Amino acid sequence: MELTVEQKKDLETVERFHVELKRIDAEIRKIIVGQSDVVDQVMMSMLSGGNSIITGVPGLAKTLLIATIAKVLHLDFKRIQFTPDLMPADITGTEIIEESKVTGKRERIFVKGPIFSNIVLADEINRTPPKTQSALLEAMQERSVTIEGHTYPLDPPFYVLATQNPIELEGTYPLPEAQLDRFMFNIVIGYLSEEDEIKVVNQTTAMRTVEFQKTIGGAEIIEFQKLVRRMPVAESVTRYAVQLARTSRPSGDNPPDFVKQYVNYGASLRASQFLVLGAKACALMKGRYNVAVEDIQMLAYPVFRHRILTNFHAESEGITSETIIKKLLETVPVPKSGVKD
Repeated sequence: MELTVEQKKDLETVERFHVELKRIDAEIRKIIVGQSDVVDQVMMSMLSGGNSIITGVPGLAKTLLIATIAKVLHLDFKRIQFTPDLMPADITGTEIIEESKVTGKRERIFVKGPIFSNIVLADEINRTPPKTQSALLEAMQERSVTIEGHTYPLDPPFYVLATQNPIELEGTYPLPEAQLDRFMFNIVIGYLSEEDEIKVVNQTTAMRTVEFQKTIGGAEIIEFQKLVRRMPVAESVTRYAVQLARTSRPSGDNPPDFVKQYVNYGASLRASQFLVLGAKACALMKGRYNVAVEDIQMLAYPVFRHRILTNFHAESEGITSETIIKKLLETVPVPKSGVKD
């Protein structure tokens, strides 16, 4: 069967997508050692148009990873260091009264904050109180900022990539549930292997200059985001993703015993949406043209881990959201169709 003009164009875009993806990964690897799953999940999030949190103890190159990706993609980049005394206006900007050079009259002028960028690094986001954390809510959902009744749109592509330390550490505040739900992934970063750690030590203790080659920019990223959304998904796979989210809710229809016993709040509707959207990006990055059950299962952890809130019974017995996700994957029946080719 002869392909349509639109299908031929899509195939050309897919080929260019894979070429550019290899170039981007090669550039990132000039700085970042190991952490392949972490890098892949950040790229899946960006190709889906989503925001992400990277969680890990200090010193694991969370900030360096995001700054490197911004440089490689040649996007406008701003870093906000979240501290206990940070105010919402320090993020969004503020209106000031200034004398006009033309008329000589005093007038209100809006001074844009660092949120007006393509990639905003919210560094150590859980070291500032919830009131300031919530300054990101409108930007993350509506891609706009409202100040004094005036709404200012944010230029696409726009991402909030946050880093956070485990909340058990001193001086951290848990993020409000409404804000957590706006993050597509919660990506956990761990320690490197011994060999990778040796590479990092050798690189960072020697004289070294790194120059990045030009890769894609904002227009190409938006084009690739549209390509991801056009990826086909079988209804059985979509239903499986939705059933995983619905089964995690203790208020749902006939939830499993472990959910009723250990879960306060289950995964939201956004979890189902992000699970399917992320799986589309995952399949495309792996060179497949359809979403498989394995893609859904792999992304269940970064999509659900910050949305499934456990209760005090779970905490007392050492049951975490990761434990619940594992049990969900064991409990929810896998569709016969939708298995990877």
